[in-house]
Amino acid sequence: MDGTRMLLSSILERLPFELNPTFYLSLFLSMIAIFVLKLTRTRRDKLNLPPSPPRFPFIGNLHQIGTLPHRSLKALSHKYGPLMLLHLGQKPTLVVSSAHMAREITKSHDAVFSDRPQTTAAKIILYGCKDLGFLPYGEEWRLKRKICVVELLSPKRVQSFQFVVKEEVADMVNKIWEACADRNDNNGSCVNMSDMIVAASNNIVCRCLVGQKFHSADGKRSFGDLATQISAQTVAFSFGDFFPWLRWIDVVTGLISKMNATFREVDAFFDEVIAQHKKEHGGKSEKKDFIDILHHLQEHGQLDMELSQFDLKAMIVDLFLGGSDPTATALEWAFAELMRNPGTMKKAQEEVRRVVGNKSKVEENDVRQMKYLGCVLKETLRLHPPVPLLIPRATRSSVTLGGYHVPAKTSVFVNAWAIQRDPEFWERPEEFVPERFENGQVDFRGQDFEFIPFGSGRRGCPGVSFGFASLEFALANLLHWFDWKIPETCKSGPDMDMSEAYGITCRKKVPICVQPMLHSV
Repeated sequence: MDGTRMLLSSILERLPFELNPTFYLSLFLSMIAIFVLKLTRTRRDKLNLPPSPPRFPFIGNLHQIGTLPHRSLKALSHKYGPLMLLHLGQKPTLVVSSAHMAREITKSHDAVFSDRPQTTAAKIILYGCKDLGFLPYGEEWRLKRKICVVELLSPKRVQSFQFVVKEEVADMVNKIWEACADRNDNNGSCVNMSDMIVAASNNIVCRCLVGQKFHSADGKRSFGDLATQISAQTVAFSFGDFFPWLRWIDVVTGLISKMNATFREVDAFFDEVIAQHKKEHGGKSEKKDFIDILHHLQEHGQLDMELSQFDLKAMIVDLFLGGSDPTATALEWAFAELMRNPGTMKKAQEEVRRVVGNKSKVEENDVRQMKYLGCVLKETLRLHPPVPLLIPRATRSSVTLGGYHVPAKTSVFVNAWAIQRDPEFWERPEEFVPERFENGQVDFRGQDFEFIPFGSGRRGCPGVSFGFASLEFALANLLHWFDWKIPETCKSGPDMDMSEAYGITCRKKVPICVQPMLHSV
């Protein structure tokens, strides 16, 4: 020991600089840091974490997420299993790609998996995550969800808004009718059905929420202009979401200022809309929108919590994002698949026309009898779930799932797109076969975990009934009144391009250009 001290003293004496207390402090802290790092790694090695692909320093597995994340993650899950732990920057992320694991999450650990990761966009644009979608799990979330489920999206409320669906679908049919009448048959001109479907869906949701169309006819500022900005910024890449210590880059790039500007516009718009509703409240019209309903319930003390104007605005933005894009996306994919499958199109049209008969319009009762039409929409939702990676969850505490340790505050993506194409549950999973649903044993409302396009459990979508009713009615009208073909003059050519574009929803990348022909009833 004395020899070691003498050797160390000899070495220190020969150093070309004088050691001071700062050096010893730095050395001490460095040793502690190395010790803690080794201890953390040892502890993590002892924990049975889910399998992970190799990752790069700093970025983790971000480089393995392509432009279509649901496809990239499905390919990775084939190699690393149905539970896979990724590191997206500094954010641990669990990817679930099996119905069995999705069932275990919802049935055994739903409360643990019921939080949401709070993104930069949600914090700024969605009123500090006060909306139902990103609000942390707890009493406030339960009360707001109850308000949505019981007061806004119940079967009775859905029925009361059917007049909006009927009017907007009729408007879409009239526009197609006019296109047929104006068409020069020698030209074989196309109708952009994607645009028409999106416009109808947006108008339905906006009228139900705030009592006005998506784009105002008078040219004034409308919710449509703001919604386009919200949709784009909600999915914009934010450094702060993956590298919290690099949030300053979002400031430098102007992302934060853009989001703040959008929020100010949205906030001012809704203040104006709500003020107008309060001014007109008490009118005799029975055609109320969501804002009218909430004001009425609050004034009469029928809500379990007091909703501030802040809460109200957050919920309206959330309901729009959750209602318009998914409905339009599903209808667009359904129409595209029918165009690609003439035999299925013929079978669906025959059912629709047989049920409606010679009546002058399609009725709600007619649609309830169209069993094959329902199968077409279910198969569409199976092959093309509007949100392929369900809105991410976050773990509230550590939990054991499938024999693996999942740490607290881990983001969780359930890959519904992969689950719904799993050959364990689906015969010919990549093919469009509506007949698979004719026995009626599998449904999409969250109890059959091989088919969860709208999620399941506490964080499942509360507006399923509203969205599906709109889908059925719109598609029935398109099939009843018109025959369809893809003319050679369309840019898409004789084949239907089914490539995807990823955003809030996974939309069809190339618009549907088709030639409608009036069907003689």
